[in-house]
Amino acid sequence: MSSTLSTPNSESPATGSSRRNFLRQVGVTGGAGAMFATMGALGLAPTAQAASREPAYRAPSKSDFHLAGRAAARIVIVGGGIAGLAAAYELGKAGYDCTVLEARDRTGGRNFTVRGGDSTTDLYGHKQTAAFKDGVYMNAGPGRIPQWMVTLDYCRELGVPVEVFTNVNANAYIYNESAGMKAPVRYRTAKADVYGYVSELLAKATDKGALDRQITAEDQERLLEFLKDFGDIGDSLAYTGSPRRGYTVDPAAAGTPGEVLGGVPSASEVFASNVGRYFSFEFEYDQAMLMFQPVGGMDRIPAALTRAIGSRRIRTGAAVTNIEDTAHGVTVTYRQDGRTRAIEADYCIAALPPNILAKTSHNLGSAVQSALEACRPASAGKIGLEYRSRWWETDHRIYGGITETDLDLSHIWYPSYGHNGDRGLIVGYYNYGSQADSYAALPPKEREKRAVAQGVKIHGEKYRTELAASFSHHWRQTPHLETAWHSLSGGPDAPAFAPLNKAAGRVYFAGDYLSHTDAWQHGAFTSARKAVTELHSRVLA
Repeated sequence: MSSTLSTPNSESPATGSSRRNFLRQVGVTGGAGAMFATMGALGLAPTAQAASREPAYRAPSKSDFHLAGRAAARIVIVGGGIAGLAAAYELGKAGYDCTVLEARDRTGGRNFTVRGGDSTTDLYGHKQTAAFKDGVYMNAGPGRIPQWMVTLDYCRELGVPVEVFTNVNANAYIYNESAGMKAPVRYRTAKADVYGYVSELLAKATDKGALDRQITAEDQERLLEFLKDFGDIGDSLAYTGSPRRGYTVDPAAAGTPGEVLGGVPSASEVFASNVGRYFSFEFEYDQAMLMFQPVGGMDRIPAALTRAIGSRRIRTGAAVTNIEDTAHGVTVTYRQDGRTRAIEADYCIAALPPNILAKTSHNLGSAVQSALEACRPASAGKIGLEYRSRWWETDHRIYGGITETDLDLSHIWYPSYGHNGDRGLIVGYYNYGSQADSYAALPPKEREKRAVAQGVKIHGEKYRTELAASFSHHWRQTPHLETAWHSLSGGPDAPAFAPLNKAAGRVYFAGDYLSHTDAWQHGAFTSARKAVTELHSRVLA
């Protein structure tokens, strides 16, 4: 830390060590947000710099072959998710003859937007058909895009318009029932209380000289000035609440100054509620505002890729049963329309989820098989609840954003589109692991009943009475995918996964699991680019 965050010249090594201990204690008490803000007050936060991007990518070009005296090869791509489509799209720029084999009846993989009329049958045999009205949809898979990810570059290149996704909303709620909370609190209120009391405690410790051995006198002055503003504690150095918590009556015209929300809980009650654990979420590099979504649904991205590739190059309903690497090419066998077929190519890009590829016959070797089996699939699920009115906007003044809870719903998403319209859809739960599995085992109507009963605790009876339709989706029970994302022990660069980061004969591997942004489309795009670059270099050589 000391090599990155320089200290004043007058500071001794011992003082620097004490300062680190002090900041560590701040982090334990108030979370990452409080610690980082305190660092800023002390002049220790890194200077803002332009975010570094991935290594420069150069798309293959037909002109490459003119220079090398080579010709484009024939490629079979197994899997029509984002990685497979991206590989076909990029190789197509250089004139490669690509064929995409997709087991499902649509492209996009886990990029799945549910609209009225869409039907699914999960591995439990539960069949659903969405009854959503026109213009209402749920992104069952990816639902947001950070600004720095190359996904936005592909949206620009493919002509997919985007709009703001509200990732954090001060008007959304936090409700931790297991921590003893009797009612939900606004995100802004919880944050004001946590930051207020953390500031008070630090300020009092500073004012009483308790930090004399931790930081310099000059540092203490800076810290006090910062804390007065950060926690809104003023010169009294005591947190008693402030307009940051919100109003019971909003300020309006002359004569209506507004009524500040009262009933400030004690410091003990605030810390016991455990609401502060959500705030560090905002500092995560892949979650920070501002975020985006394609206008009209996330599946606009695979739809645009499919058009760019050409539907004639994509075979849906084609479940691959065998991949055979040969001395001169690759033979891929698949089932389509009840018939067994085969396709031969010069090279193959396997863009299936690794848990599915591990169950597919191949001759790629035991090392590849072991690596595939080491990619552990994860569970996640969502339920879309369509309502006859947008009561969360009219009654709760919530326009987009996410409510956090320790109920088995985990997250509740409010729509970032269709504001002030007649109808709308809330993602009633977005949960993972055992919570998602417990919902998945239920019939769809029981999932709805359980989710609504939990949501009523936060939003009141309109969460039940205004409900028009629902649709739930769980990725571990989705045929041909059977996962939401993957867990790779040690990450994709660990030795155990080395066989997947290079070609196995003439077969290359691609997918978000082979990236450091697993579960994001960015990971699928960048992994596909890596495979394309290596394959193209090999062909040119």
